Amino acid sequence: MIRRVLRVLLIVIFIGLLCRACLVKDEVQTINKNRPESQSYTPVEYNNPTTVSKGGVEYMQSNSPVGKFGGVLISSTIGEGPKTFNPFNSKDATSSTMAGIMYDGLLTTDPVSGQPVAKLAKSYEISPDGKTYIINLRKGIKWSDGKLITADDVVFTWRDIIFAGLGDTSTRDSLVIDGKLPTVEKVDNYTVKFVTPAPYAPFIRMLSTPIAPKHYFKNAVRKGGAEFDRFLSTDVKPEDIVASGAFKLKEYVPAQRVVYEKNPNYYEINQAGEKLPYLDNLVYLIVGDLNNEVLKFEAGELDVINLQGAKVARYKALEPHSDFKLYNLGPNTGTMYLSFNLNNRKKDGKYYVNPIKQSWFQDLNFRTAVDYAIDRRNMVFNIANGIGEALYTPESLNSIYLNKKLKGFDKDLDKSREYLRKSGFYEKYGKLYDSKGNRVEFDLYTNAGNTEREAIGVMIKQDLEDLGMKVNFKPIEFNSLVNKLVNTFDWDMVIMGLTGSPLEPNGGKNVWLSDGRLHMFNMRTPQEGKKGLLAWEKELDECFTKGALATKFEDRKVFYDKYQQIIYDQRPMIYIYSPVVIVAIRNKFKNVYPSALSGMLHNIEEIYIDE
Repeated sequence: MIRRVLRVLLIVIFIGLLCRACLVKDEVQTINKNRPESQSYTPVEYNNPTTVSKGGVEYMQSNSPVGKFGGVLISSTIGEGPKTFNPFNSKDATSSTMAGIMYDGLLTTDPVSGQPVAKLAKSYEISPDGKTYIINLRKGIKWSDGKLITADDVVFTWRDIIFAGLGDTSTRDSLVIDGKLPTVEKVDNYTVKFVTPAPYAPFIRMLSTPIAPKHYFKNAVRKGGAEFDRFLSTDVKPEDIVASGAFKLKEYVPAQRVVYEKNPNYYEINQAGEKLPYLDNLVYLIVGDLNNEVLKFEAGELDVINLQGAKVARYKALEPHSDFKLYNLGPNTGTMYLSFNLNNRKKDGKYYVNPIKQSWFQDLNFRTAVDYAIDRRNMVFNIANGIGEALYTPESLNSIYLNKKLKGFDKDLDKSREYLRKSGFYEKYGKLYDSKGNRVEFDLYTNAGNTEREAIGVMIKQDLEDLGMKVNFKPIEFNSLVNKLVNTFDWDMVIMGLTGSPLEPNGGKNVWLSDGRLHMFNMRTPQEGKKGLLAWEKELDECFTKGALATKFEDRKVFYDKYQQIIYDQRPMIYIYSPVVIVAIRNKFKNVYPSALSGMLHNIEEIYIDE
């Protein structure tokens, strides 16, 4: 019955999209054409932010036109909302976004060039040997409670939180070089020196990591462990929070909204010398799922929305007569994938994964058969409405490190069956069995509420059932899913996505290193370390170790091409497609400069309302 309903659902979607899909790509290509100059992507120069000294404070000066003060911008997030406001303990994209709004790093990424540029820092210098980094902080800038931001805060953040391994250790794990961590020391109140054990190309981008106010975090850091993990939990009193970002928390209502208010001590000013941000408030409504998000945008309850492909043609037609503009930000910088659980270990004498299923998932022929059974192009057509492209590698399509030698392929059930037969699988009365007579049946998970992933799950379920597999598709609450992936390890297959940077593969080091904290397809506990390494896992370790130590782009690309080749060949994660990011935002918002690298609201402090 369920399968019949799912098939009917897809038929309805297909009929609704068929008459429009062939037109959508042309429409998307025209979204940014014929716009007045003021709406172009790069109206301002970000590469060298200007520093202006005023009243003993070294402010960063905006290069955007002077705007009006006041008003609110309302955005959204799907799912259940943030799990923490602690930027050093966030393990999901929503929590990272919500915490990141309040805490700036020493550097940030230029949204146009992709180069590292100053933020809390005024400037930085790198020694000729590539190992010493001198960071010059802005003098006189303050935390939201009025206390000065100094070198003590920077050293405390890196030495006592990150290097000490508190909270989420992903940043720390990404900085281990030949078994050693960088060092950090205070030179004076506004100068900090970092030294890496060896020239380490990714380090400069790691300096965008948020900086914590020492006076606010120190008690939680001193207690450590669970106490630090609870610090800045979602029941925190907003008035107690000390922040450096353009906005700080004003109100959090679980399952409803997150409300931020402007930080009166923010360190950026406009061309008239007035403190930014322009907006009084920034609000994120917790909308539950993507369909509800669309309804709220159309009801005028949201000001900005990322559109799924199926919605783009309609919104493009509405745009000339509406109060919003559409922007094409290009291919998504993240990746969507289907992953197998390759874990063959035990806890308390019990396997994480049923040994029968282990034998399937660890069989490369089985994984290859699944890969050839997936109809990516049909997914792009039906789910993304043609606005996207099939993906076959762990690097996004706009990555400067994309291995373009890895070619895609269409769905081919004959090849799938050929690979299955090599490992003794056989079909009987439309059902697939392994060589020992076990019916091939497993669970497929994704996060409930993400209708795009749910639709992908429906289609993958059907594709694999065409081979005789029985797939129990189970969308579940995001937090529960993350717990399965990184704590209990009790899952079979999963559809998930990872955020990424098209400029730096090392950001995914915690996914690909065999002992990484997001090495989901073969997750190990800290106690297990590198236990039971597969041969190609060792090769991945080598790629990321040597790739980070190489300083020239062409040398690094050799290692990052190889890691993509390994994933392409071994298929622990099967990549699906890359949607094009189309964003709609109300016309009343000005100083809007969308960036393929940094998104729509990267310059939220400069955005203002002019109705």
